[in-house]
Amino acid sequence: MTEGDPQSIGEFDYVIVGAGSAGCVLANRLSEDPSVTVCLLEAGGKDKDPLIHIPMGFPFVPSWTPDNWRFETVPQKHLNGRNGYQPRGRVLGGSSSVNAMIYIRGTKADYDRWAADGMPDWSYENVLPYFRKAEDNTRGEDGHHGVAGPLGVSDLRFKNPLSDVFLEAAAQLQFPATDDFNRERQDGFGYYQVTQRDGRRCSTAKGYLEPAASRENLEVVTNAQAKKVTFDNGRASGVLFGDRKSTRRVNARSEVILSAGAFQSPQLLLLSGIGPGDDLREHSIEVVAERNGVGKNLQDHIDWSALYKCASPHSIGINFGTIAGFLSAVSAYRKRGEGYLSSNIAECGGFLKTDPSEDEPDVQLIFLPALVDDHGRKKHIGGGVSCHACVLRPKSRGDVRLINPDPLGAPRIDPQFLSDEYDLERLLRGARIVHRVFSAPAFEGMLGNSIYAGREATDDELIEDIRNRADTIYHPVGTCRMGADDEAVVDPHLRVNGVNGLRVVDASIMPYLISGNTNAPVIMIAEKAADMIKAG
Repeated sequence: MTEGDPQSIGEFDYVIVGAGSAGCVLANRLSEDPSVTVCLLEAGGKDKDPLIHIPMGFPFVPSWTPDNWRFETVPQKHLNGRNGYQPRGRVLGGSSSVNAMIYIRGTKADYDRWAADGMPDWSYENVLPYFRKAEDNTRGEDGHHGVAGPLGVSDLRFKNPLSDVFLEAAAQLQFPATDDFNRERQDGFGYYQVTQRDGRRCSTAKGYLEPAASRENLEVVTNAQAKKVTFDNGRASGVLFGDRKSTRRVNARSEVILSAGAFQSPQLLLLSGIGPGDDLREHSIEVVAERNGVGKNLQDHIDWSALYKCASPHSIGINFGTIAGFLSAVSAYRKRGEGYLSSNIAECGGFLKTDPSEDEPDVQLIFLPALVDDHGRKKHIGGGVSCHACVLRPKSRGDVRLINPDPLGAPRIDPQFLSDEYDLERLLRGARIVHRVFSAPAFEGMLGNSIYAGREATDDELIEDIRNRADTIYHPVGTCRMGADDEAVVDPHLRVNGVNGLRVVDASIMPYLISGNTNAPVIMIAEKAADMIKAG
């Protein structure tokens, strides 16, 4: 492909690449100043699909939808050579438009670890105000939570009776209960809060971008995949974007900001000549700045799930109970935003220590009153329940590289799942605990056979099941690592080292994966970054 002389769509103070969890926040906050102009580029389209906005719709979005990038990993040695699946949002709101809406921040220790690595401005004390600033929490305001922010955070309007059974089973095993996972301590079992408003999904497209869309100083361009950042004398000057047929250009007076996520922000840096020199030269890409850390440090939550048949009429799935109650559920949802269509399915769970010597929980459980198998791609007839277990602070590290210099192609994703034995050990312990919960008296007489390795499985059989089925729970981070050291990709103000006028603001900047779902932390990162950018 030759760029020739791409047609320009204009010049803006800020050009943001990616209208996902971070990009929508930045577009809103930066365009609050009417004297500043902002252009937001999104590779996908508008969030028109009603299944995006109906909370229970997300598992039923077909895998072939254009709203999903549908990435795959390279074969994973420690997962019996399988290619992992990496769905990511390709639509306004990004993955906040297609995720399970669980609102989790991580622990105080997560951010204090960032601070201890030379980034004191990212301590828990310093990021908490940005979590609170983002929130419009239906529980009200206190020292940990905020109100009147753009992001709707609420308790579920519908709670499946089987979720109560799961929590009762955990209590019978003497696990503590909690009514709020988003304080200084996470330990315990309870219901998750969700990113919803009035029983409907509150993505960053709904919460942040929609209220700002009418501003004259903000231009949103959809179906605009970024191909390359351009430079003028070592300073980012704009972005080339388009499709197979054409390339256009948008110019940036002040900064280009990459918010394309943990896979595509490093890919775009590499395509633009920022990364390991040998890798760039291998693809005949001119080296603009040699940064060996670009694409390295990939971390993700490795996840495994138990699935049991269940005859309860409350189980959601291809069964009589779900079908019989559908019309009343539609009515309740349309009239009041209530009923089982307002459920995120992943209603409750817990954070626990598989080793009492741990200072913080090392495994997260997520219960679903449904049979959700292989990212929802494998369907089962009849009712059932599932429970996920994921390792919160994995030690395995992977990378993102280029397959070729095609800017419209997929990146090469290699999480190297379970390459560190620590992760397998913790996941095995988590799997054992899941089976213990399903064996508690509360579930007596409710559960049928396990679809995969069940309660009676040996450790070897469970390990083989883990290698056969474990995969991501959609929390990749770290590939444009923030740090105060010379090897960091971005500095503590998220400016790309080695060039001027370029920042990265998304999950890729996390030096370490936080202990839980990553959507809320990415929104916090963008809120904090917006203030940094405004401060100059």
